[in-house]
Amino acid sequence: MSDTVNADPAELAKFSELAHRWWDTESEFRPLHQINPLRLDWIDTQCGLQGKRVLDVGCGGGILADSMARKGANVTGIDLSSKALRVAQLHALEAQTGNIQYREISAEALAREEAASFDVVTCMEMLEHVPDPGSVVRACAQLVRPGGWVFFSTIHRSPKAFLLAIVGAEYVLNMLPRGTHEYAKMIRPSELAASCRMAGLDVKGTQGLGYNPLTRRYALTKDTSVNYLLSTQRALT
Repeated sequence: MSDTVNADPAELAKFSELAHRWWDTESEFRPLHQINPLRLDWIDTQCGLQGKRVLDVGCGGGILADSMARKGANVTGIDLSSKALRVAQLHALEAQTGNIQYREISAEALAREEAASFDVVTCMEMLEHVPDPGSVVRACAQLVRPGGWVFFSTIHRSPKAFLLAIVGAEYVLNMLPRGTHEYAKMIRPSELAASCRMAGLDVKGTQGLGYNPLTRRYALTKDTSVNYLLSTQRALT
């Protein structure tokens, strides 16, 4: 992997501007707070977080990282937004979440330091925000130990996703700031699965994540045409 940082400065600036609102459940990050119990249980059911060494790639303000630590995992959260990390660290102090640490480092750089060091790696709602998502997938595969689990979530590049995740969520319902997502950066499940296999990860399952605007509730579904999650496992050999 090259030494070039796999990050879009505009994306980092965008999320840094909102960093102070990460833990406001009625802010732009409300959707993340709402889906967090769903993705947390989905991850925990498959790998059992208790006692595991877990890495959360692109942790932002620590919403998922903190909840995994509360499940009994020993968590490291990494991100390239220093403002978001400061918010995450402050929240960990205030909430007295002891088994968690945060570092400002890329997944690729950490892979060179700590290859095969984690039982579980999560990379949620991040791949659609970086210039080279395949590089992140490869780094995650290198960071997890043989037999360990890697979990991804992102948005399908489909007409339905464009209508719901961009037009609907950003321009009609105002659930997210306009410009949060770019259609060209979205990733089809087949593309992500191919990247995982090339990196030495066996795809174990996919799960859709749907939103009902009438009930204003999210739910795990079989429909992966908009938001989806992918579970993978590194081969033992």
